[in-house]
Amino acid sequence: MVERIMVDGNQKPLVQLGYMLTETAALRLLEVAVGKAEELGIKATVAVVDPSGRLIAFLKMAGSFLVSSGLARKKAITAAGMGMDTVKLEALLGAEPSRVLEGLTKSEDFTVIGGGIPLVRDSHVIGGIGVSGGSEEQDIKCAKEAAQLICTLNP
Repeated sequence: MVERIMVDGNQKPLVQLGYMLTETAALRLLEVAVGKAEELGIKATVAVVDPSGRLIAFLKMAGSFLVSSGLARKKAITAAGMGMDTVKLEALLGAEPSRVLEGLTKSEDFTVIGGGIPLVRDSHVIGGIGVSGGSEEQDIKCAKEAAQLICTLNP
């Protein structure tokens, strides 16, 4: 198959090829994160978003905290939008003037609380997963275990 990519007058690509999460992949991500949460003995909420932060899949385990719903979504959106683990953002932004971190964290869809992991395939951010409900360390473990799934999917 021959692939033709649109380019501008300077031969710069106008279309970026990439991957897209399917509903099957999103459901598997939820399943893996919830399985890890059960293993850790926590009640978590899990959100999966596309690269633009649109919700693809969401699951709130029975008994999980109400606040976890918003936090899981916020973690997933931040990870997808920044292409970085949410907990690593705080260290990265720590070198910036304090107003930068303060301003970003006041945004409705931004957090530096751990538990948000970007979903990356072949250097393309294809979404984000956010987990909330346990300690920060537990949330990170659940999100990382699920994100590993993307690395094992067939191209």
